[in-house]
Amino acid sequence: MSAVHTSTDPSSGGVGHVVVIGGGISGLAAAHRLLEGGARVTVLEASGRLGGKLRTGGIAGVAVDLGAESMLARRPEAVELARAVGLGDRLQPPTTAAASLWTRDALRPMPKGHVMGVPGDLAPLAASGVISAEGLARIEEDARLPRTEIGEDVAVGEYVARRLGREVVDRLVEPLLGGVYAGDAYQISMRAAVPQLFEAARTSRSLLEGVRGIQERAAATVHRTGPAATGAPGSAPVFMGIDGGIGTLPGAVADAVRAKGCEIYPNTVVHDLRWVGDDGWEVCVDDWSIEADAVIVATPAGDAARILRHDCPAAATELATVDYASMALVTMAFRRSDLDRVPSGSGFLVPPVDGHRIKASTFASHKWGWIGGADPDLFVLRTSLGRYQDDADLGRDDSELVDLSLADLGAAVGLAARPVASTVTRWYDGLPQYAVGHLERVARIRAAVAAMPGPLRVCGAVYDGVGIPACIASARKAADDILGTLPPHAAAGE
Repeated sequence: MSAVHTSTDPSSGGVGHVVVIGGGISGLAAAHRLLEGGARVTVLEASGRLGGKLRTGGIAGVAVDLGAESMLARRPEAVELARAVGLGDRLQPPTTAAASLWTRDALRPMPKGHVMGVPGDLAPLAASGVISAEGLARIEEDARLPRTEIGEDVAVGEYVARRLGREVVDRLVEPLLGGVYAGDAYQISMRAAVPQLFEAARTSRSLLEGVRGIQERAAATVHRTGPAATGAPGSAPVFMGIDGGIGTLPGAVADAVRAKGCEIYPNTVVHDLRWVGDDGWEVCVDDWSIEADAVIVATPAGDAARILRHDCPAAATELATVDYASMALVTMAFRRSDLDRVPSGSGFLVPPVDGHRIKASTFASHKWGWIGGADPDLFVLRTSLGRYQDDADLGRDDSELVDLSLADLGAAVGLAARPVASTVTRWYDGLPQYAVGHLERVARIRAAVAAMPGPLRVCGAVYDGVGIPACIASARKAADDILGTLPPHAAAGE
């Protein structure tokens, strides 16, 4: 195996060299941060495409996202990065946020006044018809129940069902949490996935009181700092998209880091990572290798476990236990003239308890201005199928997934037309599952990695959140940690 000597001799006044393994948004964001700090960076990506779960495509001549379609705007990291790489003038909020739930054989308005489906105010919930009279009565028992101890962590569904009954979990929490993790609310860690609920559960006897406390604190923050500063309801948007699709963000970041001297190698699978003492890290790629002063591993858990298995087996063992959910997105374009009526709103979520095949549908032409305006004669929507431990449909042909989606859309919104174009995107092992105890597992992984003799860090969706801002924050932390380990001449680029 030949070695590519890319570390710079400190006596020459050069900069430290960091290899980032993984070219998704986490890896690219880490590279961007490292370059800002003066490091020299190489990015290695196993596939032929950058961006990970962020991907754009076209349907009937319209640009659409085939992966994640929006980013949380109340966290600053993703919006900041988009602006830093020249996409600031293309940031756009959704044109409508009027989502529904397809449950009990009807489209029902998403109740307001909740935290990840857990209500603080029963009036809008009762008016929505999502919860039965019996379910509403069960919720009211929360005020009379003794405190529920939760220990160090608990599954979201388990705790909420104890306090408010299973109906709230099955018809509200499950579809909302599933929209983020494609997971099972009865298995997802509350401490990791909904930390504000976890804190409320620890400090409040009543869950309803705890949710109201969360909402009151948010309102007080708005009063002190102003709504625009906090992204409060009715002011700054909760979510943000990018004209042309969120999937354009990785390409813009890649262009920006290349312009600063970063080398990016697609179709480059890292087989091993070895610490070789004074020579730093040896990153083994097929029949060649790269030497580096520091390494950031920004890959899914399984790949990270394989890469770290020799020199950091403790972290690799933990990473190998992380489960993932698979899903498919079916994107379809219809001629408006073929539709008896055009569905309203931004789309709907589907509680799995109702037994339908699709888990959600987004009316993209309503939700995003650049899609709706690209061709006024087209109506573009997408559906999602599959979730954790329920992905058998992903093995079907594309045409079958289109037909399954059309059948559910017909029942939900009366759509009877055939699309003029369709595309199916499968995301196998697309979303990590935050099981109970996830944060403790992440802490063990990071401790094992930090204990290595050479600078090594990990980042990505498996650690601190699956959303785009969380991934970027994870990348920034890893990059800042690495910059703190490099010699002063290396970090400053002197």
